Amino acid sequence: MALLQIAEPGQSAAPHQHHLAAGIDLGTTNSLIATVRSGVAETLTDEDGAHILPSVVRYQGAGQTTVVGQLARAAAVEDPLNTLASVKRIIGKSAEELSTIPGQYPYQFAESESAVPKIETAAGAVTPIEVSAEILKVLKQRAVDTLSGELEGVVVTVPAYFDDAQRQATKDAAKLAGLTVLRLLNEPTAAAVAYGLDSQPEGIHAIYDFGGGTFDISILRLTKGVFEVLSTGGDAVLGGDDMDHLIAQWMGQQMAISQPLEENPSQLKYLLSEARSAKERLTTSSEIELELQFAEVSWQGVLTLESLNELIQPVVQKTLRIVRRALRDANIEKDEVSEVVLVGGSTRVPLVAKQVEELFGRAPLQGIDPERVVAVGAAIQADILVGNKKDGELLLLDVTPLSLGLEIMGGMSEVVIPRNTTIPVARAQEFTTFKDGQTAMSIHVVQGDREMVEDNRSLARFELRGIPPMVAGAARIRVTFQVDADGLLAVSAREETSGVQAEITVKPSYGLSDGEVEMMLKESYQFAEADRDARMLREQQVEAKRTVEAMEAALDKDGEELLNAAELGKLLQMIEELKEVAETGETRAIEKKIEQINQDSEFYAARRMDQSVKHALSGKNVEEIAS
Repeated sequence: MALLQIAEPGQSAAPHQHHLAAGIDLGTTNSLIATVRSGVAETLTDEDGAHILPSVVRYQGAGQTTVVGQLARAAAVEDPLNTLASVKRIIGKSAEELSTIPGQYPYQFAESESAVPKIETAAGAVTPIEVSAEILKVLKQRAVDTLSGELEGVVVTVPAYFDDAQRQATKDAAKLAGLTVLRLLNEPTAAAVAYGLDSQPEGIHAIYDFGGGTFDISILRLTKGVFEVLSTGGDAVLGGDDMDHLIAQWMGQQMAISQPLEENPSQLKYLLSEARSAKERLTTSSEIELELQFAEVSWQGVLTLESLNELIQPVVQKTLRIVRRALRDANIEKDEVSEVVLVGGSTRVPLVAKQVEELFGRAPLQGIDPERVVAVGAAIQADILVGNKKDGELLLLDVTPLSLGLEIMGGMSEVVIPRNTTIPVARAQEFTTFKDGQTAMSIHVVQGDREMVEDNRSLARFELRGIPPMVAGAARIRVTFQVDADGLLAVSAREETSGVQAEITVKPSYGLSDGEVEMMLKESYQFAEADRDARMLREQQVEAKRTVEAMEAALDKDGEELLNAAELGKLLQMIEELKEVAETGETRAIEKKIEQINQDSEFYAARRMDQSVKHALSGKNVEEIAS
């Protein structure tokens, strides 16, 4: 007898054909993997029952196995140079940018012609991408062993403020680990999904994500089942690690260690480990006893919760400043926020939860383990994307953290996609040539919110060649910016009449430097008026240059034929005066001079027009003209 295949509404017609997918939280301090089983999202454990995988990799000599996780972390003190932790902080960054974060990385960086930094280890030089791939391989194997099958795809979470380089580097690490990335999902957005805020009444939600090495704040609006990110803020190098360093410095002072901790990697790793342990113990106690001993130096004493709060206060305050800016960017008041979600292991610190509650005036949600919540949200999204759940049950709309645009004449930045624009997005804008007969155009893609290119971040350059020779301003160059759901940018340029085209996928090998995003946004507000004045000046200077070149070209062609000596001399003098005024830096003076030369040369323009008409009609009879 044939059996009839039936399914519940919205389910697969073949329920036994379940697609294996997972969500991965690739964290600075710890990493997790989660999946949806029997309709419930849960994190997967290793053979010892541990959900959390420390994001630590120890490289050993040739022929020896690379160690990942808890065993690697335990070896950090005895083998600090080969035990790599917190690599998420440097993924997507150049070696030059790492110099802005002194004392954080007691590793030996190898000299390389590549912009990607390489760390010297017993197994050879490795990149942050390769280190991250080792962590992802362990998580992948955990899923394969638990689910008894290969993963069809994964959703990997990233900080909302990760730039294009950092996102691309994360995707490369996943690819190197043999994973198919369905989507890069912002960590705060994943947290909102985990808490089921999509099923809550419509409202505005704040996701405060404070992990080991990164901080993010996202302001989300839920409207008719659609999550829209109103604004984001954050710092890619701010997290619980910074608390640990402050505590470790204090411990070093108590032990009367005079030399900088960074000069002794083993000593630094020991104190950081003790600092992390002390911080965790004080989440449930008001004071703890410490017994510190390194080499021949020892110290015993007490650390109170009050003293801890004083040590870490600067770090917490820095996160709150970023939160206030995100609220301003979203153009909302803090009392309009209906729910506040705490994400990340660092939110377990009592001071963090207390000050967040004081800022928003309401108790934050803490029902889910803050270290697991991101992985759970990623698993739910992966389950949807792989096809196990009805498509469209959840729609996530993320935003661009900074404006994207290109350089135009005069070194000015023309914004094509403004910051906090919902992604995925595609925007196009038409540009034209500046000179007669121009056959190529250089396109410079920039990121930032300042008026001048020099104040923004350069992302990529490419050229559009093969433009048909035309008079200045006749060519129509359509430049298209496309940002995909992962936040990765592609730019194309096309000349509309000829169809010639060029394009580039922006894949820089380094990311924004420490605090650069915050600095760029701050400067965009601070220097807004000065930037506007500078742009107006540069626009007038460009217009002056265009006017001069057009006048000189016309006079070279027929000036002596149509003008007497006095008229020609007057126009040439006016051109020289315009050149001089353009260099003065006075916007209004340049504008007036351009208006004057345009007005005083009208008679010449009229004569040129008459001559053109005469040439066009020469030798033609009335019947030909009428037809």
